[in-house]
Amino acid sequence: MSDSHLRAVPVPDLDAYSVRLRHLHEAVLSGEPPAGEAPRSLISASWRRSMDAGIDPETRSAPPAFDSQDLREIRSAHPMNALLPLVTGTLLEAADASAHILIVADADGRVLWRDGNHQVMNRADEVGLADGFHWGESAIGTNGMGTALAARRPVHIFSAEHMVRVLHVWSCSAAPIVDPDSGDVLGCIDISGTMRALHPATVALVETTARLAESHLALRMRERDDRLRARHDRHLRALHGEPGALVTTTGRVIAGDQAQRWGSRIRLPESGGQVILPDGRTAFLDPLDGAFLLRLSGRQRVPVLGLSFLGAEHPSVQLDGVHVPLSQRHAEILTLLALNPHGMTTGQLSFHLYGDEGNPVTVRAEIHRLRAQLGPTVAAKPYRLTCTVEADFLDLKRLLAAEDTAPIARAYRGPLLPRSEAPAIRREREELEGQVRARLLLKGGPDDLWAYAETEYAKNDIHILERLVAMLPPDDHRAVAARIRLAALDLA
Repeated sequence: MSDSHLRAVPVPDLDAYSVRLRHLHEAVLSGEPPAGEAPRSLISASWRRSMDAGIDPETRSAPPAFDSQDLREIRSAHPMNALLPLVTGTLLEAADASAHILIVADADGRVLWRDGNHQVMNRADEVGLADGFHWGESAIGTNGMGTALAARRPVHIFSAEHMVRVLHVWSCSAAPIVDPDSGDVLGCIDISGTMRALHPATVALVETTARLAESHLALRMRERDDRLRARHDRHLRALHGEPGALVTTTGRVIAGDQAQRWGSRIRLPESGGQVILPDGRTAFLDPLDGAFLLRLSGRQRVPVLGLSFLGAEHPSVQLDGVHVPLSQRHAEILTLLALNPHGMTTGQLSFHLYGDEGNPVTVRAEIHRLRAQLGPTVAAKPYRLTCTVEADFLDLKRLLAAEDTAPIARAYRGPLLPRSEAPAIRREREELEGQVRARLLLKGGPDDLWAYAETEYAKNDIHILERLVAMLPPDDHRAVAARIRLAALDLA
């Protein structure tokens, strides 16, 4: 039976086809060769994968993949989030009106969003066809989402083509969405319904929507490429005719290699700034803002990452002197990696960022987005920084280990990432604050204490103010300011 058979089957014949499928399903599960025709090749291959994965045909529901409290953050961090308005605007109304449900899943088949007909959603809850559940083939066997992702092609899975028996009343049409930038599968979209409600032609509608989403991604990719070429053309010109190219953080060559000696894409290293080209030569990758300069000549240059996180409501990050806008969460990740130069695992980062409630899936998504901006300066396995790190909080830690107190007062501009609630950042912040305060109270002169008292988080420190009053002449403007602050604190 060909893979296109279902699209050609008239609706009245689906009952007969369903009966034949059930006989084939029972024969395959019993280990007997099927009598007569075999399942279409797509289904045969999926059943083999499902059995190799140890799927139990009597399973009653897909397993959960995410905790409900983590789902919102996982959704917002996932690249499929940006495509949701396009997908729902194209498919949701039709799915709801025809008693179907619309599902969007990530590249592993974990459901991120679900909507559609409420009666069908209630029935879908019984088998875990809902937000946060895992529908990869390795979790629940042959099904629309899992099989579309495994085969990297649109599929329609009908009735007893599902490996798990409880799903035989369902049919589903799904199509993967491939990122034209990275070439990776981002996730898939799926329309599911009961066996009699969902027509096989639904797969054509789902496939068209997936291609529309990919076209949207391709347009945004070309717009980003144009901006990168305009921003970094000067770096190519600075090579003065030497071989080189502008490369995206996903490895696509977008400028400089007019002869296409290296093809349209190169394989970026997991870490470091060297890459082996298709012709066997070694090239260097210099990180730029959102891209890399690939060059053949000269020595490998180690990039410099500058982190200014003390007293910073909006943390400042620079890569080779170029400002890189980063989120608070990315600043927290960089802080932890800077404090742990030997590297951290996904589990360690998750615990230090979120505590016991952390989810490694969230951390991997954040690292993926961070590496899109900083490239191989953030290495993997374990996660670590492969560049020279110049961080104000690391400088402060070195000064606290020395004897001289004056540089500490000049270096301290406030608490480390004051808005951060990450457990490990809070502990580091409190430790640094306590060490600075103790050192200045013990050995600090008037200038040191005043510099500390001028920071936002120390200006009302009673012990610091009393020490200033005791050390300074009464008519010194700093002593006057300290007395005024102490009086205000007494009145409060």
